[in-house]
Amino acid sequence: MSAKRYHPLIMVLEVFGLVKSFGFIALYLFVIRLGSDSSFVFYGRIAFLCVLAFSIVTIFLKWQTHRYEVEDESFHLYSGIFTKSKQTIPFSRIQNVNRRTTFIHKLFKMTSMQFETSMSGDDASIEFKMITKSEAELLEDMVKKRPAVSSELQESEDLEEVPEIKAVDNRIIHFTPTRKDLIRASFTSLSFLLLIPVVGSLFSNFNEVISIEEEAQGLLSSLPQTWWFYALAAAIIIIASVLFGVVRTFLKYGNYVIASDEERIYITKGVLDETAFSISKSRVQAIEMIQTPLKRILGLAEVKLTSAGGVGIGEENLEINSLYPFLPVQRANEIIEELLPAYSVTKNMKKLPKKSLWIRLLRPSWIWIIATIALFIFKPEPFDIDIAWWLISILLLVIIAGLRVLDYLNSQYVINDHFIQMKSGSLSTTLFVTKRDKIIEINVTRGFLQKKFGLATIGTVNRSKPVHHSGIDDIPDELASLFMNWYRERRQEITIK
Repeated sequence: MSAKRYHPLIMVLEVFGLVKSFGFIALYLFVIRLGSDSSFVFYGRIAFLCVLAFSIVTIFLKWQTHRYEVEDESFHLYSGIFTKSKQTIPFSRIQNVNRRTTFIHKLFKMTSMQFETSMSGDDASIEFKMITKSEAELLEDMVKKRPAVSSELQESEDLEEVPEIKAVDNRIIHFTPTRKDLIRASFTSLSFLLLIPVVGSLFSNFNEVISIEEEAQGLLSSLPQTWWFYALAAAIIIIASVLFGVVRTFLKYGNYVIASDEERIYITKGVLDETAFSISKSRVQAIEMIQTPLKRILGLAEVKLTSAGGVGIGEENLEINSLYPFLPVQRANEIIEELLPAYSVTKNMKKLPKKSLWIRLLRPSWIWIIATIALFIFKPEPFDIDIAWWLISILLLVIIAGLRVLDYLNSQYVINDHFIQMKSGSLSTTLFVTKRDKIIEINVTRGFLQKKFGLATIGTVNRSKPVHHSGIDDIPDELASLFMNWYRERRQEITIK
């Protein structure tokens, strides 16, 4: 395949980005200040047109000079308008494949694609911002046919309304949310609370350009000042907020599918803005199950996959490595075993000894110390309430102690033949599961108090971008020694390729 330019519609996408970036400035200069004789507006228009023209010319020149070539089982990327450069990225370095189809892409029946690699810097990823779906499929198939050679040491190798597992195009669909799941997600994510901040932000932005605050106050003063009107207004706001939350959740998590085949895991989501992500099962380094206080009450959890490569496109980077964020706990455990048979979540975990609680209560809190000093100096009166500063200090100390007690109660661990599983957290909890051959580094530390109590802190490091650290505090010394011996046996499980 000879070197060729990217699809010409990429220029349309770049121009759309310009409109998003400079649209408000153009609205202000050419619409709102249409009849203005101000020299600031006059020169502002000239500067705006110059910047706009320069940006459009740059977009065209980039399309003319930037090319790509697929040859010799690698990508060759050519870039630079005045200074030319070439990058060669072999297929063997590609670890994850991401797709995103925004509303603009849908208008032209196109998509965007990103190949994440194990490298860093400029070679970290290959991105096609505008590509036909057929070519995207072709490139993905070409990459997948190559056996991935990782830079790491490799291993040798049901609830109500849950959809049945079925196979489509050699993929097994493990989960698609029902209508009930989406409604529950909208309340669990508290999306309905976002309407008021969104409206407030829009009002503030418009008020900075066009003074509408006085008109708004006049409108409010002309409305009936009766209890039934306030009750009706409150009901309308609540209904609108709930509808806003449901619609937002549907657009974000609608068409959500978790699927897999023998080698890869596939996640797709979104209605207007579609995102698709695939990851090789062999790249999964660890699993995290996260529960916020509300999710713990409702029996839900979010499962995240820690992978050996970068994950996601732009803002999706923090979300796309997550399975459906509102899975029932039991179903989450089942999906983990279905997607990754080599992993399993153990329910029977060991709790920390009582002395771990005492050391946590005795350990100094720098937040409390600094806050107490500040309270002593400034002696604040919150909400104009005359209250002794030391009472606030005591209240803060009680809260900190309570959080430490919760963290102690939630902290658990278990070490099996090939797995380590750790759980920690006070209000929100995180359950971490990884295999011994996926851990690239461990550490065991003992502080002054820990030495006195015969306790230690253990930590693990897994390959990711950036590397993933996890651990648990205040475990018995004998377990720390067992942990080190357990990790030494890793040598028998790995081979260097």
